[in-house]
Amino acid sequence: MSAEMDDALFLGLDVGTSAVKAVLVRPAGDVAGAATAPLALATPRPGWAEQDPDAWWEASATAIRRLLGQHADARVVAVGISGQMHSSVFLDKSGAVIRPALLWCDGRTTAECREIVERAGGESRLREWVCNPALEGFTLPKVLWLRNHEPAAFARLATVLLAKDFVRLRLTGALATEPSDASGTLMFDPAGLRWSRPMLEAVGLPLSLLPEVGGSSEILGRVSDQAGALTGLATGTPVVGGGADNACGAAGVGAITPGEAVSSWGTSGTVLAPTAEPRVDPGLRAHTFCHVAPGVWYVMGVVLSAGGAFAWYRDQVARDLVQSDQPEARLVEEAAGVPAGAEGVTFLPYLQGERTPHRDASLRAAFVGLSLAHSRAHMTRAVLEGVCFALRDCLAVLQEIDLAPTRLLLTGGGARSAFIRRLQADIFGLPVTTVNREEGPAYGAALLAGVGAGAFPDLASAARCTLTREPLASPDPAAHRAYQQVYERFRARQVAARP
Repeated sequence: MSAEMDDALFLGLDVGTSAVKAVLVRPAGDVAGAATAPLALATPRPGWAEQDPDAWWEASATAIRRLLGQHADARVVAVGISGQMHSSVFLDKSGAVIRPALLWCDGRTTAECREIVERAGGESRLREWVCNPALEGFTLPKVLWLRNHEPAAFARLATVLLAKDFVRLRLTGALATEPSDASGTLMFDPAGLRWSRPMLEAVGLPLSLLPEVGGSSEILGRVSDQAGALTGLATGTPVVGGGADNACGAAGVGAITPGEAVSSWGTSGTVLAPTAEPRVDPGLRAHTFCHVAPGVWYVMGVVLSAGGAFAWYRDQVARDLVQSDQPEARLVEEAAGVPAGAEGVTFLPYLQGERTPHRDASLRAAFVGLSLAHSRAHMTRAVLEGVCFALRDCLAVLQEIDLAPTRLLLTGGGARSAFIRRLQADIFGLPVTTVNREEGPAYGAALLAGVGAGAFPDLASAARCTLTREPLASPDPAAHRAYQQVYERFRARQVAARP
């Protein structure tokens, strides 16, 4: 690494669902600082989820400004952006937002998903054209929903962007995206690394709606004068392509080569396995997306409510802890005092429907097996186990298509608690480990910025230079056997989630 990088800093920005997070990372990998700005989620109707894209930009500017305010002499040499996948930003020809964005967890587009399959001529075409099924969370169904339900708004539509790419637009003035996020639109061919003309033609949408596609570590814009004045970033600072939150989260823990696998708890939960080719689950229960490392793809199972389910439970059932210190830790401590299996209580975490393996937006959450003998601690344990069982459903799909990992990297909320780490090891039946960084997708975005700035030759080198792993923690064989029975109970009770 050249001497000119000694005082350099890479800024990583993650546009999440509950907050925007900004981190400053030094070339050696240590985090110089972090700042967040909260976001609000609107649910106008059951199953709907929306956010104002301008609120993403305001929160991004606030987080960056707060961060740089802590480091007046910071020399930011490049910016990387990560963000929630699928969420649709509808812009008119002047770049103004037409309506609130429909989010990744919005389930209103079931009819549009059926329309896509019909127009394509069946799911086999979707496998061929876009490597993924038509699911409510993806971007394309949202565009068709706008056309079908808000024709006046659709008539104004000039550009469709994703969350991080909208922030890039406001930061640099550049309309651009990159393959990892484009993969989640249902309009991109992950195998061919290009927008899918057959898919767009089938649904009658023009290619002009979509931005140019560049590389995740390629410079795709530079900070404008206006954005520089608002954020504190120097005008002209390079902004690289960045990536989808799950891909950047995997990069941020070093899961960028085939054979690795990572289990992540954010608002949603995922089990992700990198591959050297775009492999597709025959049942389309898991997703096939491009990674942020060139020439790498990944297969991912998705749980729509993971950390989101625990946050909902905390806010609705543990209101007495809201004003206490670390309410989540208090709940986890209560749950740890309850036997495995929560003495018959099962929680189905389908608050917003489910993707893997059910592909059903109409599924709903449920507690099953409650009695007068059960306490809040039993319910808490059932929630934590239910999220882990849903993630195990994702792992089972990967195992069925010969992507069986031998160990799992843990990241997100499920990695920060020793009890939940142990719970995952025992339920999955796999050794688990964590890395020395907890900044998630923002850290992966910062590493991509470092590659774009020339501090590292590639992402694999960046990961080697900045990340270390904790020793593997193996599952308890007896606990795993016991959890096998509880998992079968979970699967048997999934019928309770159906409307």
